[in-house]
Amino acid sequence: MDMTQDHAGGPQRTTQRYEVLQELGDCHASVGDYAEAQECYEKAASVDPDAAAPYIGLGVVAMQKNLLEDAEIAFRVACRLEADCSKAYAGLAMIAQQQSDYEKAFNLYLKCLELDADNLTALLGLFQTSCQMGTFEQIIRYLEAYLEMHPGDTSVMFSLASLYVREGRFEESKRLLSDILALEPSNKDAADLLEEAEHGLARQEQPGASTV
Repeated sequence: MDMTQDHAGGPQRTTQRYEVLQELGDCHASVGDYAEAQECYEKAASVDPDAAAPYIGLGVVAMQKNLLEDAEIAFRVACRLEADCSKAYAGLAMIAQQQSDYEKAFNLYLKCLELDADNLTALLGLFQTSCQMGTFEQIIRYLEAYLEMHPGDTSVMFSLASLYVREGRFEESKRLLSDILALEPSNKDAADLLEEAEHGLARQEQPGASTV
């Protein structure tokens, strides 16, 4: 009798067990208890073999241990289980970036952002790889789009302002940096870059002023 009762509640109980194990894994990972996190993720994967999330967790844990090969395998499994898993592509991009394969990392970050334009990890990773490669056109577009949705994100504002300076767009950079300093008056990096932008703007205006 008990067995039929268990069988009737089986699928729901299995789902609940999976969710509890996955949440426990995330909790352990967030406080740096990677051994416990790994155990929870492995159990979650055995409870629901078709779920990508436990493999994302295992990939993150492996990266924290600097086991890049194990991390890559875990993220690839997640991609296979869920073709549009943006976190898996972000994980693979971070591995490629650590291995100094910036072109591969750049393309994987782009893939991640195509699936989830809100992924800040991918956005900042794309910024870093853009700086390594010296290509800024695409990342500027993504940063601008992100700021339209999150106008107060000072880390993204600063990244975009620094790219504007590189591109000679000093007026736009000055506006963003002034906004950052209004939110964070003690932000020395923003203050220093603002000074650089103002000098650049002054240099740009000199030829025009002399021809008037």
